[in-house]
Amino acid sequence: MKELIEYIARSIVDNPDEVKVTEEETEDGVLLKLEVAPEDTGKVIGKEGRIAKAMRTLLRVAAIRKGTRATLEIISGDIPPRENT
Repeated sequence: MKELIEYIARSIVDNPDEVKVTEEETEDGVLLKLEVAPEDTGKVIGKEGRIAKAMRTLLRVAAIRKGTRATLEIISGDIPPRENT
């Protein structure tokens, strides 16, 4: 799953060397954190969040095939990570 998100992100951004995906185990499943260069954040999110939504959908399908749950969090250098509420 980590490789899938990394492949998609590297294909979209202008700075593929700055794409970093980390994987954390949580009680709900797996949390993938996608970090990109600040100038590439908009490309990864897309208009009205369409790219991010599509990446989350593909991640969800891959997770179901492995029998787990997965969440994607997009992190940029200039935007602090969002708090889980």
